[in-house]
Amino acid sequence: MKILILSAATGGGHLRASHAIEKYIAENSTGNEVAVVDALKSINAILDKTVCDGYHFLATKTPKVFGQLYRKTNQESLLANLVTRFSSAFSQKLIPLMEEQKPDVIISTHPFATEMVSHLKGKGIVTAPLICLMTDYGPHRAWIAEHVDAYIVSTKDMIPQMSAMGVPAEKIYPFGIPVGDVFYSKGDKPALLNKFGMDANLPTILIMAGSFGVTNIMKIYKNLMQLPTEFQVIVITGRNQKLYEAFAPVIAQSPKKTKLVFFTDEVENYMHASDLIITKPGGLTVSEALACNIPLAVFDAIPGQEEDNANFLLSHNMAVKLEKGLDPGETILSLLEDNKRLEEMRASLETFDMSDSGKNIFSLINELSERNS
Repeated sequence: MKILILSAATGGGHLRASHAIEKYIAENSTGNEVAVVDALKSINAILDKTVCDGYHFLATKTPKVFGQLYRKTNQESLLANLVTRFSSAFSQKLIPLMEEQKPDVIISTHPFATEMVSHLKGKGIVTAPLICLMTDYGPHRAWIAEHVDAYIVSTKDMIPQMSAMGVPAEKIYPFGIPVGDVFYSKGDKPALLNKFGMDANLPTILIMAGSFGVTNIMKIYKNLMQLPTEFQVIVITGRNQKLYEAFAPVIAQSPKKTKLVFFTDEVENYMHASDLIITKPGGLTVSEALACNIPLAVFDAIPGQEEDNANFLLSHNMAVKLEKGLDPGETILSLLEDNKRLEEMRASLETFDMSDSGKNIFSLINELSERNS
């Protein structure tokens, strides 16, 4: 069976979810061929750069404008007009890829790719089943297209919301956002802390800057350093060289033990070594933290999908929110000193078990392929 996974690099989550599916299939089956393709790059490099740079600019420089666009495009009439223009203009450029790959099943982890493939299915150019994998914890009409055969969503909470948008309930599968199995494999916490040069006897806070970098993260860190409670900190800046260089001299003068990490390919181990994660609520970062059963403190949610993610976490007692205008240190301190609340949050995290996500997605792929053959 040939499986084509279409994604895009607007944020890191779409591609990470794609590669998590690819890895699961590679490690748990034989005779299947999986290709992960960036749909926008395959169409046109200029289009890809325009869309990705535009998303980056709006999300980081003008988040209020991004939020307004997010809400307005969730209105059916406006979105339908925009989507029709986009899909008719660019879906034809996906045809060479379809002819080259000849997929038996197509999975899309990005709304643009979903709509373009749906358009080709409507024209009869593509006949393979189309699975839309949504990578956040709230639905948006941009993901919904006429000729999608199945939607994989992060939580059953999304089913009534999507039904209200006209999606038949039988097409919605709350399998969760796929992440690597390494996030579900519980690590040896003391051994990991020793490996990272940290104290195995101290509570550990992991700060993740996010794929775009975060301007307020330094303020949060400095507030934490003023707390009287004993704990240690790990800061992962990702590929944000500017943020890494800004942190280095501050950490050198820090009153609390802090480890500064640039890009790393063992995020799961840093998560398993930690007691609390401070992060922006991106869909994949949230999913990885949930898989590790680590409570979260979320901040700077981009209006729109990240707000949806944060609201899901807060409503299910899996996170606290670092509110603007309030001292983030006080919020963290009250949580660290409340063992009962921390235990209740961990219990909520354990209840939300999506460890079978890869298995369930692969079963759905097989089911749709057989039904279509």
